[in-house]
Amino acid sequence: MEILGQSQPGVSQHLKTLTASGLVERLPEGSWVFYRATTEPGLRALLDGVFAELDQETGDIARDKTRLDAVRAARAESADSYFKRVAEAWDEIRALHYPNESIEAAILEAAGDGPFECLVDIGTGTGRVLSLLSSRVRRAEGIDQSHEMLTIARANLNRAGVENANVRKGDAAALPLEDGAADLVVIHQVLHYVENPDRVIAEAARILRPEGRLIVVDFAPHDLEFLRIDHAHRHLGLCPNVLEDWTDAAGLAVMNRRQFDPPGNATDEPKDGLSVQILTAEKPALAKEAAA
Repeated sequence: MEILGQSQPGVSQHLKTLTASGLVERLPEGSWVFYRATTEPGLRALLDGVFAELDQETGDIARDKTRLDAVRAARAESADSYFKRVAEAWDEIRALHYPNESIEAAILEAAGDGPFECLVDIGTGTGRVLSLLSSRVRRAEGIDQSHEMLTIARANLNRAGVENANVRKGDAAALPLEDGAADLVVIHQVLHYVENPDRVIAEAARILRPEGRLIVVDFAPHDLEFLRIDHAHRHLGLCPNVLEDWTDAAGLAVMNRRQFDPPGNATDEPKDGLSVQILTAEKPALAKEAAA
């Protein structure tokens, strides 16, 4: 509505028509609904052809793009403000509702013994993953957009005596790293904050070397709407099938997926809370040249 300058009923009617035609996909999440252009190849080719014919630099489309940039900037500012408020207690927030020790043990198991030449931790937060895996890597680099988080991470790494890890500012969807820079990449509790998680996975695949490994840790789908309202979550967990589709599309082969549900109570019934999934994928080796 804000981008197009149209009423809510008008926008809803347009989206309904586009969805019915197959040109747009509807993705409900709790009380929110996300829409995206179709991923069906034939219809997507049709859309791409239409978009290519449009003048996107003048008129209504140029105006809409300017408003879209403003909406995205406001969302980014909201998320950044949240991180500034909770940076000091971020590890405690990450540990709510699930057994953090079990998750970390599973990350170590998924990574393997190594040694790895280079670990990249996308959305490093307080630097905990860097500390956890520091003994298995020769060099580690943490990427985060929040200056406050990077300050905390540097202090934590120094306090833990980790000397083979550095942190730097960067965008998870446009990493400041070369192709094939890492043989181990971890995305820990990051994807539910970003607008386009598939782009982050694609970036992880880009910086992985052949036979490199990706570990994704994130919440399974849930309906805790307060996390979106109070804690800047963009997505209420990630559907396992969709996560695997994004990984496949990035050219990675899924090796394993585990899920950790909230611990049960005295009656062995699961507690209300969040389930955590850990997906492990690998980048295929380069095809060997055929023998002459």
